[in-house]
This record gives sequence, C-alpha cells and structure tokens, in this order.
Amino acid sequence: MAEKDKIEKTLEGYSDVFADIVNGLLFDGREVICESDVKDADVNSIYKADSKIHGQERDTVKYWQNGEIRLSVIGFENQTVDDPDMPLRVLSYDAASYRNEMNTDSTINTVNSEKKSSRYPVVTLVLYFGHDHRWRHPVNLKQCLEIPDELDRYVSDYRINLFEIAWLTDEQVSMFRSDFKIIADYFVQIRKNKKYEPSKETITHVREILNLMSVLTNDNRFEEACNSETKEGGPTNMCEVLDEVENRGIAKGIAKGIKKGKETGREEKQKEVAVKLYQMNMSENKIAEIVDSDAATVHMWLQMEKDK
Repeated sequence: MAEKDKIEKTLEGYSDVFADIVNGLLFDGREVICESDVKDADVNSIYKADSKIHGQERDTVKYWQNGEIRLSVIGFENQTVDDPDMPLRVLSYDAASYRNEMNTDSTINTVNSEKKSSRYPVVTLVLYFGHDHRWRHPVNLKQCLEIPDELDRYVSDYRINLFEIAWLTDEQVSMFRSDFKIIADYFVQIRKNKKYEPSKETITHVREILNLMSVLTNDNRFEEACNSETKEGGPTNMCEVLDEVENRGIAKGIAKGIKKGKETGREEKQKEVAVKLYQMNMSENKIAEIVDSDAATVHMWLQMEKDK
C-alpha cells in the first residue's frame, strides 16, 4: 500500500491534476480552482502520544490561494482497500493542519500584536480505487466508536469525503480534463465490463500514468512501455500504451524461449526474433537486450535483412 500511495501521489502532485480532481469531484467540473491557485504544502506533521513524538504523512496536500490570501488546505488520501479506521485517520490529519494554523498565528501575534489572526478550512478527499466492491467500512467517526446511549448526543461526529472512483458515472468521468480522466475511466470500465477499451486522448504526464498503471495492475510492462530516453517515439495515449505492452509481452515470451535454449541453430533463432521485433518498431538496443546479444551483431542481422 505504501508503494501504491507513493505512485498515486506522484501523479496527483501536479497542480493541473490536483486542481482537476477537486473541480471534478467537488464542483461538477466547474473550474472553481485554477492550476495557478494551488501551492505545495508540507505533507508531514507530528503529534505526541505516550510521551513520545510521532510523525504522520498525508498522501497529497496543497494550499488553495488567491494571490497572497490563503483560502483552504486541501488534501487527498488514496485507498485501494477500504480502511475501517479512515475517519480516525482523516480526523488526525485535519486536526494537525488546524494545529499548524494555530501555531502560525501564535508566531505572527508574537511579532505583531496588531496582526489579525486568520483561520481557513481544511478539506480532505478520500479517493477509493477499489473496483471489486464498494466501500464497506465507516464513513464517519461515530460509526467507528462504541458509544453508550447516554453519551451519544455529546460525542461530536466527523464525516469523511469519500469518492469511489470506480463507481463514478460516465458523466462524472467526462468532467475531468487532466490525466486523471484516463485513470478514472480505466477503473470505471474495469468495474463495469471487467475489461478496458482505451481512449486516444493524449496523455500529458506519461511516465506517471504508466507507473501508476504498473503498480495497480502488478504488470511492470506498463512502466517499461515509457521510453525513458526520449519522448519521441514513445506512447502518447492509452491505445499506443497497450500496443506497446502487448508487443513487450510477445517479445518477452520469445526471449524466454531463446534464453532457455542451448540447442543448435540458436543464432538463427535470435536473428529471426530480432527481425520480428524490429518490424514491431523496437529499437536495436532493446532488441539486443531481449535476444541476449550485442547491439553490433543485431545491427548486422537487420542490415542483412534490409539488403535482401
């Protein structure tokens, strides 16, 4: 889960994606928050328990500002499984943000007693990416607690803002304008159809999308599909990504057979595979790696094929 959170927050850390998620989920797609209005905030906070100092880290958190005026702190928490303690976790994150506001005001007032204290709201969105079942655990604080009837009216409640991404409607998915639309569409399709029909929409943050898909599907071919050397020639939409993934699957299957073999005619087999991979628009260096040969030999094989 920690690794998944790390990948998810990488994509969400981009201001265009962050603002788009907030606008799509909270404001029906209206551009209430602009990309230029969100600023990075510290994801770390500390608290004291059992006479010890502990740290806690949010997944993604940013300030929403209008010029120099801070309007809100907005954070995301990513979940691929439903957590029974989620209301308690969100409450602790939000409380830490409010404590930070108090501490900041205290510092300001010490320097300038005439400076007016400011308070701004903290909003946390829980993004649930599970698609096999809906969220089954508490969505508010009281559901987490065993409260005697006599105390119930005195216990303050705290509700989380839960969004089940795989259960968004097609209309809701269409409201997103950033790369998050591709992610949301993927989960909705997998939940409804058990398969994914990719779109031809251009991906802005290619590496982050592919890394996320790699972690969530446990298929590292998505990560490999991103050309780390140059953007030219690499996939630019999910159709091209899946073509690349399929080609790499075929190539790996063939390569596995080659590496097993010590049989006669192995070089001929390597050459045959190299030609096929070249016809799939794979680079000579990558072909050499897959067929377990050197780049010069592969170049010679391909040149011979061209000269036929």
